[in-house]
Amino acid sequence: MEALDHKIRVDVETSYLDEQSDPGEGRYVFSYTITIRNEGQVPARLLRRHWLITDANGKVEEVRGDGVVGEQPYLKPGQGFRYSSGAVIETPVGTMQGSYQMLGDDGAHFDAPIEVFRLAMPGIVQ
Repeated sequence: MEALDHKIRVDVETSYLDEQSDPGEGRYVFSYTITIRNEGQVPARLLRRHWLITDANGKVEEVRGDGVVGEQPYLKPGQGFRYSSGAVIETPVGTMQGSYQMLGDDGAHFDAPIEVFRLAMPGIVQ
């Protein structure tokens, strides 16, 4: 099996939701939009997600579940899927990282890693 058979690219954009946040209560709300693209040669379905959400205090929340936003997108080579979701943390800065568990049409289970990305309130430097 070639490594290029299974290649899922994950791109992330984030934004701070000021109107939903309450810094006085330690509530910082962020949205993130993720684009998943199958750059491999084998069609694959996203079965599960796994996230590690870490705030600036070192508090880690682990999230696991089926699919994303209620769907288990099926991606043929060259196809993409885009969705938006959100995260709430107790500090103005944090990070997220994780993986998507995929199943290729060839029967192979593989992980699509999601590199660490930053959640940050505008104007915060750390």
